[in-house]
Amino acid sequence: MAEPNSEYSRAGVDTSQAEIALKGLLNWVNKSLALRDKTGAAMLESGYFANVIDIGRDVAIAISTDGVGTKILVAQMMNKYDTVGIDCVAMNVNDILCVGAEPISMVDYLAVQAPEHKLLEEIGKGLYEGARLAKITIPAGEIAQVREMLKGVRDNYGFDLVGTGIGIVSPDKIIVGQAIREGDVVLGLRSSGIHSNGLSLAREVLFKKASFPVDKYFEDLGKTIGEELLEPTRIYVSEIMDILKSGLSVKALIHITGDGFLNLTRVKSEVGYIIESLPEPHPIFSLIQRFGEIKDEDMYQVYNMGIGFCLIVSDKDVGKALDIFKKHDVDCQKIGYTVQDRERKVVIEPKRLVGKDGQFATLA
Repeated sequence: MAEPNSEYSRAGVDTSQAEIALKGLLNWVNKSLALRDKTGAAMLESGYFANVIDIGRDVAIAISTDGVGTKILVAQMMNKYDTVGIDCVAMNVNDILCVGAEPISMVDYLAVQAPEHKLLEEIGKGLYEGARLAKITIPAGEIAQVREMLKGVRDNYGFDLVGTGIGIVSPDKIIVGQAIREGDVVLGLRSSGIHSNGLSLAREVLFKKASFPVDKYFEDLGKTIGEELLEPTRIYVSEIMDILKSGLSVKALIHITGDGFLNLTRVKSEVGYIIESLPEPHPIFSLIQRFGEIKDEDMYQVYNMGIGFCLIVSDKDVGKALDIFKKHDVDCQKIGYTVQDRERKVVIEPKRLVGKDGQFATLA
């Protein structure tokens, strides 16, 4: 994780303190796993992108929950709310994919200062578009008016949006990186941009430190800053489901969200990673780094830096996997390989970074 004095911490996200505090919460929540056996039992430990629930049949239920975060504040600044629903769907279905499951449905929770018609309808449009792209249903949800609890940047338009997604997977098809071996290949799928992580730091740098208005146009972006920051998180369901149904031996599926490439370590096998090559990050990352004077260690800690999802496959399956992604018009490339490593280090060679114990540092 980023150090307490990192730019991310100064932007209001104290990841080191969060991990300490989280232990107290998980100490109690994890006790609930003993309350069910057989039907309703959790089939995985906590710490993966989703968990899987035993329902006593030849299919199990994958479940995950996530929200949109402070990207919501950019939506308020732009007075534009028709894309954050896509992000809400994306953050849930992409996590569900990571246990080898097919996302099938999601319910949402929307907390608002006031039930403004424009706000609710545009959020609904985004939720539908996300559901369409992910091929899921949204059969139910909850809306709560909690004005006293919310503070936004546009009066009456403060809100929070969270989803809980479910998927299905055969118990014998659950994937959590249990079969990764040294020499397996890491494939990286291009992100659509910043996705839904690190928006607190982006806002701190671009709107406070650099004092740019939200409608500031940049040639490098081809759009305004606000439009770029609202670019929806890419939904990887169609292409990943084709991969899972192709017969390829997929070793792991990894959503690159907060903590960047350190997400690669969220697998069962004790392996490390050598990242040899990466695509040029989107221009938004360069803007944030330049105007925030942010070190590479922090950038690769907080952001996806151009890769939104990774797969680990055997070397013999790389060609077929690339062909499937090409069919879906998805930019995918071989970015690295696995090594035996009990310390689970992630080495990003192009930037001379090594990630270990939850944080990146410069290689000596």
